[in-house]
Amino acid sequence: MAADRDGYESLFLDHLTWPEVELALTSGKTTAVVAVGATEQHGPHLPLCVDAELGTALAWRVARNLGDALVAPTIRVGCSEHHMGFAGTISVSPETLEAVCRDYCLSLARHGFTDICLIPSHGGNFAPIRDMVPRLQAAVEEVNGACWVGAYTDLLGLVGLWRLVVEEELGMGDRVGGHADIAEASEMLHILPELVRVDRAEAGRMGELDQELVDRIFQKGLQAVTTNGILGDPRGMDAAVGEKLLETTARIITESFREDAEPDGSAAL
Repeated sequence: MAADRDGYESLFLDHLTWPEVELALTSGKTTAVVAVGATEQHGPHLPLCVDAELGTALAWRVARNLGDALVAPTIRVGCSEHHMGFAGTISVSPETLEAVCRDYCLSLARHGFTDICLIPSHGGNFAPIRDMVPRLQAAVEEVNGACWVGAYTDLLGLVGLWRLVVEEELGMGDRVGGHADIAEASEMLHILPELVRVDRAEAGRMGELDQELVDRIFQKGLQAVTTNGILGDPRGMDAAVGEKLLETTARIITESFREDAEPDGSAAL
């Protein structure tokens, strides 16, 4: 594999030439990490690309942690029907998302990738991806019997992790609500500070994200619970905390993939 301009090995599949990808595969880089994001509103202070960009940042960290992985291009549109009350959101149906994920996985499996790790970085993608994984597994086995497909789909666990980190670092765990909050704002402030409108940050619906609230949002739309599109409060966002959130989340996701791939601990991941 060729080095990028700074001299370190690129982990991004689409930054490589086809001979470099071929060499990576023959050298043992047979894991592909795919973030499944969204293009949707994130309050008055964050851009619509939050879930896609944070997904890419997470996928890179997970691939780095796994060590034998490449980062496939992030899927930048997801199941965001519950955000359609806010201007600019683009949404696809669960069926469309599954078709895209299936074709992604089939392409990767045909080239010889043996482990495909899906990371939903948008809340609305967690349940659809969880449900489709068995069908994706069946599809890839038809073209590559050695290929495994897995996904990290613990949405409430992820938000709980954010709350713990923010409380430990800032004493503001109660500002984590699950969408455009202090956690996501801090992560964006770390990776793309020029896109964060810090002066427009304001509180949204406060309180913990639980399954009852998640169900209500998906059934009635986010506007039914928050008029500004925020769950939580982004004020107090901190770039250093954003870095820690990304690193901690990537570590947990990496461990989850390793456990899921081979419950007996003998996985190649």
